[in-house]
Amino acid sequence: MGKLRDNNRTVVEYVSEVIVMPSPPRAFVAFDYDHDSTLRVLLMGQSKHSDTNFEMHDWSVKEPFALSVWKERVRTKIRASDLVIVICGENTHTASGVDVELRIAQDEKKPYFLLKGYKDKFCTRPPSARQDDKLYNWTWENLKVLLQGGR
Repeated sequence: MGKLRDNNRTVVEYVSEVIVMPSPPRAFVAFDYDHDSTLRVLLMGQSKHSDTNFEMHDWSVKEPFALSVWKERVRTKIRASDLVIVICGENTHTASGVDVELRIAQDEKKPYFLLKGYKDKFCTRPPSARQDDKLYNWTWENLKVLLQGGR
């Protein structure tokens, strides 16, 4: 590329400063592994749709670890995320892993929201959810608003 300069910068350097494409937010998803794995798969599929602007990586810790090692791995993954989505199902109130993941998100001051996994079932919140944490219906429109910080 040519060596056009503006204040000793090449055109490529200048353009790379001017055009900043925002990357989609990276979401850590907390869910009840024993009861709601299907919901995570559905959300993963939705994250790939062009109309839903977020990245979701499969960061599930599947191998058995000592609890302290597992918590540190989860903390590292939550720190690398922009936000946390907590999928709530019928047994979320008893899912200790979801509870720990939400506590870590709160400790790390990560934005999060609770997503109702089933529209026709009674979905419960993790014990670490705050009193004022709303349980949002899982719709395309709600998800787009929540991902943009609307709470």
